[in-house]
Amino acid sequence: MLEVKNLNKSFDMKKDTLHAVKDVSFKVEDGEIFGIIGSSGAGKSTLVRLINRLEEPDSGEIIFNGDDILKLDKNALLNKRKEISMIFQSFNLFNQKTVYKNISYPMEISNYSKEEIDKKVNDLLEFIGLKDKKYNYPTSLSGGERQRVAIARALALNPKLILSDESTSALDPNTTRQILSLLRKIVKKYNTTILLITHQMEVAKEICDRIAVMNKGEIVEISDVKTIFENPQNELTKSFINNLRDDINEDILKKDYKGRLIRIVFNEETFDRPIISDVIKNTSCDLNIISGNLNTLSSKKVGSTIAEIIYDGDINDIIEEFEKYRVKVEVIK
Repeated sequence: MLEVKNLNKSFDMKKDTLHAVKDVSFKVEDGEIFGIIGSSGAGKSTLVRLINRLEEPDSGEIIFNGDDILKLDKNALLNKRKEISMIFQSFNLFNQKTVYKNISYPMEISNYSKEEIDKKVNDLLEFIGLKDKKYNYPTSLSGGERQRVAIARALALNPKLILSDESTSALDPNTTRQILSLLRKIVKKYNTTILLITHQMEVAKEICDRIAVMNKGEIVEISDVKTIFENPQNELTKSFINNLRDDINEDILKKDYKGRLIRIVFNEETFDRPIISDVIKNTSCDLNIISGNLNTLSSKKVGSTIAEIIYDGDINDIIEEFEKYRVKVEVIK
């Protein structure tokens, strides 16, 4: 579907050179929701603009459905862009056009017939649940409704790839969940692929199949969501996940404990089993649960528990016992 190879982009600043994208490589498979997560300034939006050739890279390759889009001439690029749509944080709707006209616009400039346009727009309005808003103008819609219209417009030309650049950042949590649900339905119904750019791990973990973590222009870690959550390798990835867990704070760390403080990480195979109870029985340790949570990763679940272990022997005995049940343990304090 999409393969980015050794992509580089720099910008000349007044006193220095900004390396916005540094030797970035990754693959996005057909029908996948692939997330790129990073803090502000990581280079995510520049990367999207390079993929759509709104910016020209300094070097590298962008292979989309077998074609290196960096080698396409102007006409070939215009045709290829019809297979790629974008959804933006700011919606980018035409305020002077109705909902219907906003969605129909890509088809109109691509010379579709009135009949084709009318059928497609009505089908899309039905899909996004805004058929009754057909003749409304964007200014009369809520933020979530405007993003739905933007999504419908992005689907008008039956794209093979949708680039979603912070498309939920301006929305409240409930509306965000609705939009993410809509994006999941798009992949199934329209057989498309989504490259999702976000700075929010809670968004990435909710919808993505795989995640690439970006920092200072580089991809520092890439894996499926389950592996990223269970066993993050990079310090930035760990910080994203720890912030999302929100189950350990300074107050917890400042307390005095008789034993050792550990984090126990469960996956979808182990989160609903009495593993802690079994470990206590098998090792005769005392275990005091401090806090815990459960995250949903697409259709999978991952949970973590912060606990105090009081044990006369070696803490590694407890870790080994948990690992027999395929549970990962991290010693915090």
